[in-house]
Amino acid sequence: VPGAPIPADADLVLLVGSKSTISDLAALRAEGWDVDIAAHVRRGGHVLGLCGGFQMLGRSIADPDGVEGPAVSVPGLGLLDVETTMAPLKRLSQKQGEHPESGTLLTGYEIHMGETTGPDCDRAWLTFAGEREGAANATGRVAGCYMHGIFASDAFRNAYLARFGAEALMDYESGVDETLDTLADHIETYFDLDTLLELAEPVGPPA
Repeated sequence: VPGAPIPADADLVLLVGSKSTISDLAALRAEGWDVDIAAHVRRGGHVLGLCGGFQMLGRSIADPDGVEGPAVSVPGLGLLDVETTMAPLKRLSQKQGEHPESGTLLTGYEIHMGETTGPDCDRAWLTFAGEREGAANATGRVAGCYMHGIFASDAFRNAYLARFGAEALMDYESGVDETLDTLADHIETYFDLDTLLELAEPVGPPA
């Protein structure tokens, strides 16, 4: 919540993706959350960064081509021994892989610009078709990867939450289906679909 500190009793801080990593990192610092996250790690807490959040965890983020704005290089949070360089080419792919620590299979997709390299990448957080993905620090409590959608895999989500004494309370696929069914019922009840379809019909040129 903007203006509020990160709770001191949190087990996990999750840094999610961003369309503008450098400016969002500046906003995070403006809230003082960089200090909170560092304190969280010192207390033995876990941090997981996904995509842009992964980039923030490293030593630095460089944007030499001005992909996100002015060409700059800024310090990261310094929680992973990696560096990120932005690049104009966007990577987009869907993958199936494994979380080696728990042995669970998962699916995900990447959609990002930039490459992250450094010693902590030798400790891959995920593997996809034998390829390393992501990074982790020596304790394993700070980690990150470029993959989105990994928590949609029920087995992985349960295995990951178990380390914090928690469990997933719903099946992801059935939860999505239930939400879509509820939305469809709501539209059918409250929308005049016939009128909407009439309005959507193409109108020819004036006579």
